[in-house]
Amino acid sequence: MTAPTLETLLGDPYDETNPTGHAAVLAADDAGEPLAAGEAVLDGWSVNAEYVPVALGGRLADVPTLIRRLRPVFRRDAGLGLGHGLTTLMAALNVWTAGTPEQCRRVAGLLLAGERISVAYHELAHGNDLARNALRAEPTSAGFLLHGTKQVINNAGRARAAVIFARTADPAAPPGGRDHSLLLLDDLDAVAGLTRLPRLRTSGLAGCRLAGLGFDGAAVPAGALVGEPGTGGSTALRSFQVSRCVTAGVGTALLEAALFGVYRFAAGRILYGRPVTALPHARYLLAGAFADLHIAQAFTHAAARSLHLCPAAAGRYAAAAKFLVPRLVEDALGDLAVVLGARSYLRTGPYAFVGKHLRDIAGLSIGHAGGVSCQLALLPDLPGLVLDEPAAPELFGTSPLPPLDFTALRMRASRPDPLLAALAPALDAVGGELAAGVRVELAELRAAAGALPVAERGVTAGHRSLALTERYAWLLATSACLNSPHAGDPLWTDAVLERIGLRSGRLGEPRTTTAAEAAFAVLTDRAERGRSFDLDPEPVVRTR
Repeated sequence: MTAPTLETLLGDPYDETNPTGHAAVLAADDAGEPLAAGEAVLDGWSVNAEYVPVALGGRLADVPTLIRRLRPVFRRDAGLGLGHGLTTLMAALNVWTAGTPEQCRRVAGLLLAGERISVAYHELAHGNDLARNALRAEPTSAGFLLHGTKQVINNAGRARAAVIFARTADPAAPPGGRDHSLLLLDDLDAVAGLTRLPRLRTSGLAGCRLAGLGFDGAAVPAGALVGEPGTGGSTALRSFQVSRCVTAGVGTALLEAALFGVYRFAAGRILYGRPVTALPHARYLLAGAFADLHIAQAFTHAAARSLHLCPAAAGRYAAAAKFLVPRLVEDALGDLAVVLGARSYLRTGPYAFVGKHLRDIAGLSIGHAGGVSCQLALLPDLPGLVLDEPAAPELFGTSPLPPLDFTALRMRASRPDPLLAALAPALDAVGGELAAGVRVELAELRAAAGALPVAERGVTAGHRSLALTERYAWLLATSACLNSPHAGDPLWTDAVLERIGLRSGRLGEPRTTTAAEAAFAVLTDRAERGRSFDLDPEPVVRTR
């Protein structure tokens, strides 16, 4: 007998009596509390096992599967998905990346027992600038003494354990590349000198329990060190490659759920004597959001598979996806709010969750590394990209993947760029005016990147240099779409190519309505058959 999926366990979100439906999610969000019934479902399903590699007794076999299995949670409540699970994953990834076998076993044991683990990067004074984090781990003969504060830490008030990012270099020394280390505190309640600080409230992701951790000479043993001293920054950046892909991938579920909700509203709302779905502008917005969803998912799928198949380049794709996909989702949600009209501002009713998703995606996109930090991760690589060897078809398909080798992930990506190299052959296969425009954009990007001054490749970069990373990300997304198995359908290819042109600013207006009308027909058929709007549809439980 097949085990129930989270989609089945979470039930129909439009059922007002469902304790994990939209009504219950919105009530918990308004109260600023986690969705207790949702957490119970996740605990009963042993969701923490999804974050533990198979070799350590869990169910984490590959990143694309993890993303797909978590999407039902994010369709309903990003706060539940982030607050209950992703924070724990982000913490554990550091241990899977650099921890000792014993540390890996201990963390796996905690997770499989249902415990939460926080990851303490943030300090409000420094934001995403990890290199300037000030919390200090003072070395002693027995280990370290922690001094300082971490703020805006998810589950800081209720986690059993935490991974702490701390400065281990002499604070009087000039900044360098090996200033910080990671420490695993596997029992926070046993740490003398640690204080759990009051909770902080947010406008989005209101159910997440964000707080802080204060350390006043808290003693931790030498065995708490994850990896070598001074390697905290490089370990974090490598673990970000996985968490960036997962965050971007599951974030698309907010758009999928909102798209169905707005379609459901438009199909039932009569205006001028006919359904709103009969109005050309409404159909165009719905079809456009459908194309946005597929672009985002094709890109995150390729980025996630690259972690397994070309880990030397995967960091670049993870950063680009984490930068571009949440922006694309947010823009599409904004378009759907136009179809809802004034209802998009309501906090009650069957479609109020669309406004919640729009509030939540902003917080989810910042996460542990915001968009600009992702762009800065891309900039140094752009001038020297090598496009000699296109990616193998396995990067875009669904064939089984080798186990994720965390040691193969690099802090700086390699010069060969298999995903971008696959773009030109795909453009040749597609042909036409849209493909020709992309080819020009590719040539212009390479020329501009090659001329990028050294001073414009880091934190001092101006807005024109940062804009190159956006153009690069759009080209990666285009390659992912044109090499997708779905590219065999010319109407689908036309729809996503035109949409990328419009979203990236290369096209000023749509060329024809043919591709949009075809997309809308597929969307309608999916809704009627109870299939999701995802790039690779699956059965969904929801009232039509």
